[in-house]
Amino acid sequence: MTAEPVTPEQLSIPAIGVTTELVSLGLNTDRTVEVPRGPGRAGWFNQGPTPGQSGSSVILGHVDSVDGPAVFFRLRYLEQGDLVRVRLSDATLARFEVMRVATYANEAFPAERVYAGAIRHRALNLVTCGGEYDADAGGYQSNVVVYTRHLRTTAGEA
Repeated sequence: MTAEPVTPEQLSIPAIGVTTELVSLGLNTDRTVEVPRGPGRAGWFNQGPTPGQSGSSVILGHVDSVDGPAVFFRLRYLEQGDLVRVRLSDATLARFEVMRVATYANEAFPAERVYAGAIRHRALNLVTCGGEYDADAGGYQSNVVVYTRHLRTTAGEA
């Protein structure tokens, strides 16, 4: 009998008042990264490592919706040193510290850096839309990326 894989279940970012259950995200048929269906939940990109494992884990969320702010609306306000917590399905809690926040124009988005699983350290990158919104050009023209580093993973606590 094989053990169930460990997956992230909940994300907490106290500095911006975010607590969200996580959905699992993969790739669309056109090989682009899937995004959460609704504005109220973030999602873990399941083609990469679980948060706390070696490599870059990625969690994505919407910045807003037609109804107003979404789960990652305040992501751009995070600062170096802010804490990010991910509760995992094995009752452990992975803790991360924000290292920096960057905004990239869509055409300059560093996908290899954000999603690269070959790095040796344990990182969690948070991604949402940002910059100017241009409906004629298809939406937001930039992405906000929060880069973190792993602090520790311990037996579960909320």
